[in-house]
Amino acid sequence: MTPVVKLLAQRIALGLLLLFLVSILIFVGTLILPGDVAQSILGQSATPEALANLRQDLGLNEPALTRYFDWLFGVFQGDLGTALTSGQDIAESLGARFRNTLFLAFWAAIIAVPLAVFLGLLAVRYRDRWPDKLISAVTLASISLPEFLIGYLLMFFLGVKLRWFPSTAIGYRPDADVFTRLEAIALPVAVLTLVVLAHMMRMTRAAILNVMQSAYIETAELKGLSTFRVIWKHAFPNSIAPIVNVVMLNLAYLVVGVVVVEVVFVYPGMGQYLVDHVSKRDVPVVQACGLIFAAVYIGLNMLADVISILANPRLRHPK
Repeated sequence: MTPVVKLLAQRIALGLLLLFLVSILIFVGTLILPGDVAQSILGQSATPEALANLRQDLGLNEPALTRYFDWLFGVFQGDLGTALTSGQDIAESLGARFRNTLFLAFWAAIIAVPLAVFLGLLAVRYRDRWPDKLISAVTLASISLPEFLIGYLLMFFLGVKLRWFPSTAIGYRPDADVFTRLEAIALPVAVLTLVVLAHMMRMTRAAILNVMQSAYIETAELKGLSTFRVIWKHAFPNSIAPIVNVVMLNLAYLVVGVVVVEVVFVYPGMGQYLVDHVSKRDVPVVQACGLIFAAVYIGLNMLADVISILANPRLRHPK
């Protein structure tokens, strides 16, 4: 086995082990959630006998270890279980919700990633001058504000006052045409873009500035090449690895960290679905959503590691 294949296998095995450990944490976390799903379904006026019978029907009286392995084996077979409060198949319900979340994250990434790279290149080009300071100040301000605050500010000014966009995503329909759907998610996409922009822009700037200290960059400058050409043609290609890492981390956040944004704008995605069922103490739904979010986050991090290994000779040949 070649060193690079061995390194890739170790990264993948580590990711799978981490996902297994996260599944344990998710299951234990749902066990200690306050409240009782049987009480939530039957209401406060339910008799003890009715509660006991419903817990028996739902399998809540089984030992925790038995329930965990039943759930884990079901996940391996593609069965995420049944929602306790509605009786619906969780995998079927999550399918449409997950597609909606991916649609939102996709358009946020389409805007945020190129814009972050462009602003990072621009900041390097005008290093320590007013464009660099302005870009850094604006992006830092956007990341310093909570997501819900940015969402409510955009909702108030762009949705209510100026009426440029719908103030919420209640009217979003997956079967509508693309332009109608894009109009409905304009404000959520803007919030997500502002949230992840600063991380990617600052990493792009830092990675390129680090490469700019290299001897071959000085040689390129002595040849009379323009500053922007040196940055774009020589510095940027050699700083791809750290930029890819931070982009992947932020793409994972766009999928996993949409809960607050979806709740604020009433968007029918996985985040809204998770919050609704947490309030109902619907444990199988919470477990399924948590595991899917964890799998996406760990998977994109593994992909970032693989790309870094393939792009960086020092990682391929550590000795």
